[in-house]
Amino acid sequence: MSAYESSVTNLLDRLSAGARVAVIRLRSLGDCVLTTPALALLKAHRPDLKISVLVEPRFRAVFEENPDVDEIRESACAADLAINFHGGPRAMMLTAATRARIRCGFGHHRYSFLYSHKIPRAQEILDVERPVHTAEHLASAMFWLGVPRAEIPRARLFAAPSGLSGAYFVVHPFASSADKKWPAERFVEIARRVRCVFLAGPEDDVRPFAGFEVWKNAPLARVKSLISGAQLFLGNDSGPAHIAAAFGIPVVALFGASDPAIWGPWRTESQVLVSPEGVRGISVEDVAAAIETLKVRA
Repeated sequence: MSAYESSVTNLLDRLSAGARVAVIRLRSLGDCVLTTPALALLKAHRPDLKISVLVEPRFRAVFEENPDVDEIRESACAADLAINFHGGPRAMMLTAATRARIRCGFGHHRYSFLYSHKIPRAQEILDVERPVHTAEHLASAMFWLGVPRAEIPRARLFAAPSGLSGAYFVVHPFASSADKKWPAERFVEIARRVRCVFLAGPEDDVRPFAGFEVWKNAPLARVKSLISGAQLFLGNDSGPAHIAAAFGIPVVALFGASDPAIWGPWRTESQVLVSPEGVRGISVEDVAAAIETLKVRA
C-alpha cells in the first residue's frame, strides 16, 4: 500500500449518482490527447457521472465523439467536482467559476490554495520513483480520487475515414522550438523513398516540402482522419505524434530537448530516436532503420 492510499478519503464516494464533473484541460494538443486515458478510467468506474471537458476551441476536436465525455465546453459550467489539469491563471478562474464543492488539482500548481483538495505527486500515488509518462501523471489523479488502480489505457480518439486511397505515411516535420526540429532536408530524403503526406500548421514554412502533398492548417478533425488511416507516423516530439499513438499507428518519434520517458508515444508500436548531440544528431540512416524495424510500407 502506498502512502497516499493509507491517508486519503475516496472523494468519488462523496458524489451522488449523476453528479457533474468539470475537467479543465487547457493547452496543449498532446496534453489534451493524453487526458483521454484518465477520462476513460473515470467513466469506466463511475459511468453515471456527467463529465464536461473545458477546452480551448482549437483542441475541441480531440474530445469529439468520445463516449467518456458528456459535454465539451469553452466556458465555465456548474459542477460538483472540478479537476484542474492545467493550473494556470485562466484555468484557476474556470475552476472557481464551477462553484464545485470539491475542487482538485496538483499540489505543485501555483495557485493551489484555491483547491479544496490537493493531488500529490504522481510518483507518490503510483508508488514509484522514476519519471512518469504524462498519461500516467494525469491518470494518477483518478486513482487518487478513488478509481481502483488499473492498467492505464491507450488514449481514445475518434475520426471519420480520411478519404485517401492507397498506403501512405504521415510526416510532421515541425515542433514548438528549434531544439525539437529534425532538419527539413532529412525529412525530404525519407519522403523520396515512400509516399508521404506532410502536416503543417498555419505559421509553418512548407517551402522545403514543395512537390510533396502537404496539408497546411487543416482542421483538427481532418488531421485526425488523415493520421488514423496512415501506415506510419514520422515526426518530431509534438502533438500529432500523440494522435498517431492514440489510433495505434506505428510511430517513429525524433526527440531533442524533451524526455521520451515523459512524452514518448503512449501504448503503440514505436521507435523513439535520441542522440547525445540533440535531434540533429539523428541521421537519415537511423530513421530509415527505425522504419524498417517497424516493418511498414507505403
